[in-house]
Amino acid sequence: MSKNKTEQEEKDQENDQENKKEEEQKDNQENDQENKTNWEQKAAEYLAGWKRAKADYLNLKKEKDKEREEIMKFSNAALIIQLLPIYDHLKMAFDHIPEDLKDNEWVKGIEGIKKQTQDFIESIGIKEIKTVGEKFNPEKHEAVAHEKNKDFESDIIFEETKPGYKLHDKVLYPAKVKVAK
Repeated sequence: MSKNKTEQEEKDQENDQENKKEEEQKDNQENDQENKTNWEQKAAEYLAGWKRAKADYLNLKKEKDKEREEIMKFSNAALIIQLLPIYDHLKMAFDHIPEDLKDNEWVKGIEGIKKQTQDFIESIGIKEIKTVGEKFNPEKHEAVAHEKNKDFESDIIFEETKPGYKLHDKVLYPAKVKVAK
């Protein structure tokens, strides 16, 4: 009997050891699965963070490019603002040329200079603000007078006293106008 008992005990021990091994393997598999899940979660977090950082960087780059472009567009604004009155005076001078001098070669030469100046101003993005016949807009126009005028409706500009200019759709200075009441 003792022999049977020891054999039985040995079998029980073997079974216990096998059960322990199976439990350990099961625990190891569960731990491996948990570790894998944790690593996958961390990888997903890192990927999401990287994507956000990349998107932020691209947005910043676009913003800086846009700022740089704006600076380039308006970098010469101070110089241009000083040149525009000269161009205005040149235009006014041509409005007052006597009829007998309009065909003079010298006048035609100066008129060519005026045209070159106008072309240059337009090529750098400056546009004259439209006035006569337009509805008064305080963002673009400065009213120097409100007068009754039977030929124009109320709030319509009927005379320009000084031209205004825009640089890339931003007003450099408003046009001075007379507006119908």
